[in-house]
Amino acid sequence: MTQDPFLQAAVEEARQGLSEGGIPIGSVLVKDGRVVARGRNRRVQDDDPMTHAEIDCLRKAGRLGSYAGTTLYSTLMPCYLCSGAVVQFGIKKVVVGESKTFPGAPAFMREHGVEVVDLGDEDCVRLMRAFIAARPALWNEDIGR
Repeated sequence: MTQDPFLQAAVEEARQGLSEGGIPIGSVLVKDGRVVARGRNRRVQDDDPMTHAEIDCLRKAGRLGSYAGTTLYSTLMPCYLCSGAVVQFGIKKVVVGESKTFPGAPAFMREHGVEVVDLGDEDCVRLMRAFIAARPALWNEDIGR
């Protein structure tokens, strides 16, 4: 089981998304040791290609005024779209469950001063591998293939 409580909250979001027929990727935004927003990939549920987990989370965070001191957690390495939002809003730390099933854009974030921590969490890997095996066409749609 995932040990980090914030990553666990992101995993809960991912599982909720899966139960809704969506893609199991979850995200939480943390500030001062508490979750200020939660999100999940809602592309299927909302019929919206922009509603990735990190984007959903940031939308739910609303206008914080400043994202200084926040950390974004995601079950999967953020893609370029989501990494761009991280850079745009000045989020300086991203913690991800895994990048084995999707490499994402860690170099882009690091080039822009973001600390990227990849936990290599096996629960997150298993969740994505099972989804990709069960729904390869939906997964390929999500990653633009």
